[in-house]
Amino acid sequence: MVNKKRVLITGAAGFLGSHLCDRFIKEGFHVIAMDNLITGDLRNIEHLFKLPDFEFYHHDVSKFVHVPGELNYILHFASPASPIDYLKIPIQTLKVGSLGTHNLLGLARAKKARIIIASTSEVYGDPTVHPQTEEYYGNVNTIGPRGVYDEAKRFQEAITMAYHTFHGLETRIVRIFNTYGPRMRLNDGRVLPAFIGQALRGEDLTVFGDGSQTRSFCYVDDLVDGIYRLLMSDYVYPVNIGNPSEITIGDFAEEIIKLTGTTQKVIYNPLPKDDPKQRQPDITKAKEILGWQPKVSRAEGLKITYEYFKSLPNEVLYQRDHKSFDSYNK
Repeated sequence: MVNKKRVLITGAAGFLGSHLCDRFIKEGFHVIAMDNLITGDLRNIEHLFKLPDFEFYHHDVSKFVHVPGELNYILHFASPASPIDYLKIPIQTLKVGSLGTHNLLGLARAKKARIIIASTSEVYGDPTVHPQTEEYYGNVNTIGPRGVYDEAKRFQEAITMAYHTFHGLETRIVRIFNTYGPRMRLNDGRVLPAFIGQALRGEDLTVFGDGSQTRSFCYVDDLVDGIYRLLMSDYVYPVNIGNPSEITIGDFAEEIIKLTGTTQKVIYNPLPKDDPKQRQPDITKAKEILGWQPKVSRAEGLKITYEYFKSLPNEVLYQRDHKSFDSYNK
């Protein structure tokens, strides 16, 4: 019997990490999942625990990481990713992007494994170039409230490229744009679950700013496919993975009202400091290098996501983090 290839996925109990675990199990890998559960939830991966090709390590990658046996691939997706999280735990956010990335790059070198790190469109900051191409260096306030996340990811990219150029390590960098789908946390401060949660509770939908700022939403299955293709490619430089279909936050709120059938209205609050005015990926590289582009329309993806949120028990629907409504639309 041929031994299955082994993959380590960090942040495995989170929204994206759990879907990546599903994909690699489906592809026939032995999946080693790792998460410290600071923002992840074991319920996202509990369906995998019974499988012989799945194992879980409860561990913080900011500390030394040891995984026995062979490793072929590492996916570093451990990081707070929503405003409610990285504003609440800024030091941990910086540490997982710096110390955690350093530890995993070292593990990849020791195991001779290929590693892909999850970067973000937030490296572009409040962009002066639109849509954002991978060659754009960004407009980031290093000492602003968002700096802990933005700079953690920018450092993560820099040290990853340093390991590639200095040690010859096989590295990949994915820049992830706004993503949505089942298993998102309802009250994590991000715009889509915030809107749907408010609609389900019969509350007015809160828009920060005048609603003219834009976002581009990619369904999670499409994103996971792009990540998988990038990992298996030969391309070592950052690649944008996201859906270029751009929409204003104001129009998006109206889409959610129509989808959910709520009779609530939209209310407007002041725009927080350094909030990006525009967010749209240029996915030319993903198309040309990976043969990838999103397939799931926003209407189709939102319907699936709404059905997921509707199925949640009331204690989840009404479980609020008091900071989430003082956050902003990411």
